[in-house]
Amino acid sequence: MKLKNIFPVIFLLINSFVLTAQEQTRIPPGISIAFKAGNAAELSKYLNSTVELTVLDKEDFYKKNVAEAILKDFFISYPTKDFIVSHQGANNYAQYAIGNLITERGVFRVYFLLKKVGPDLLIHQIRIESENGK
Repeated sequence: MKLKNIFPVIFLLINSFVLTAQEQTRIPPGISIAFKAGNAAELSKYLNSTVELTVLDKEDFYKKNVAEAILKDFFISYPTKDFIVSHQGANNYAQYAIGNLITERGVFRVYFLLKKVGPDLLIHQIRIESENGK
């Protein structure tokens, strides 16, 4: 194979690897929609059976139904206006996203970690922290 013929092949291989990596780092869109709507019930569809949850001053491992109740209380106290994912990433075992949750009472930094459980990608950790550190 001539050298000039190998460059397109290398380009296609690299391009397909990059596209595959990008597909693997996409979080399910329903998660962003649930955060944006402040919908704890919809978000709970993506929760693992036990979730490490940090919401302001609450931090512990919670069963799915308890985590949903805590998130519901948060969304009632802080009605959401928007949610914007600022960064996403993945490794062999997990995916994560970091975003800003804009509420009527301030902006919060949101971090969540997803892992495969059988065929599903489920949230194992959520952190919601005030952007100003309070």
